[in-house]
Parts: sequence; structure tokens; C-alpha cells
Amino acid sequence: MAVEITHIDYSDLSGGLVRMMDRFKEKGTLTGEIEDDDRLRDDPNAALLGLLYDQRVRAESAFTGPLRLKDRLGHLDMATIAEMDFEPFQEHFSESPAVHRFVNKMAENTQKVAAHIADEYDGNAANLWSDGADLDTIEKRLQDLPGFGPAKASKIKYVLHYFGHRDFSDEA
Repeated sequence: MAVEITHIDYSDLSGGLVRMMDRFKEKGTLTGEIEDDDRLRDDPNAALLGLLYDQRVRAESAFTGPLRLKDRLGHLDMATIAEMDFEPFQEHFSESPAVHRFVNKMAENTQKVAAHIADEYDGNAANLWSDGADLDTIEKRLQDLPGFGPAKASKIKYVLHYFGHRDFSDEA
């Protein structure tokens, strides 16, 4: 389904996320598939993991990686993912096409992020941002997660805005 999103300035960014937002302006889809965009809008855990995976792979592959994982597991329940034995989890992660090219490290980071979200945010990534926290606070919360440094955390504004999890058009 086509989604109406107010565009915000992303001229401070470069790379794959910019390509995705440019595509959204032109064609109404971030990932290239409306259905995948909708699934990322419906699942804040998937959107967060997509940002985690946005590293040394095409951004579209990074953001659809959590959807592949969800299809294989039947869920993105963070507590369940955190508690899975690593080897079986890694096998799901590495099925072709792999969730991410760096299977071992990203599978490990996924379980660490899942544990943090399960423990600190009641298993729901939306709780990182849905309490009305300002952008600086959200970015600081992200930097507490494995695999999220300042540069990656600074992209959360665009991920949340364009995937419809939080409107940042007033802050543009």
C-alpha cells in the first residue's frame, strides 16, 4: 500500500539509505518492494535490525534481512531470539540468501541486541522511541546496543521517519 510521508532533509547523509529515500520520493518504495516496506512499517524490531545490518551490504539487503530472518523463524520475538542456542540461530541466519554477508558477527550482534531489547524495552524496539524521547536521547539509547556507534545511531531519525514509526518532519 502506498504511504504518505512528509519528506525531510537528508542532505547530510550519503550512501545506500540516501538511495532508498530517493527511490521513495520517485517511486513510493524504500526497499524496491512495497510489501517489504509495509512489513518494516509493521514491525519495529525489523526496522531496528535493518539499521543494525546496514553495514557493508546494500541498504536494501540490510533492511530486508530481518524480513528473511522473520520468515525463517516465524517471528522476531526478541526474548526468544536472545535465548536461542547460537548454532541453530546461526544456521537460520546463514540460509541462502543469508540475512547478512557477515553471518557470524551479525548473528551474534542480533542476539545481543535482542537480549538488550528484551531486558530493557519489554521486547519491543518501539519502546526505544515511543515514549516521546527527543532524538538525542533515542540516539544515546541506540549507542547502548551492540553494533550501534554514533554514525549508525544518527541514521535512526531517517529510518523511523521513512518507515513510519515516528514523524520527524517538525524537526527538519
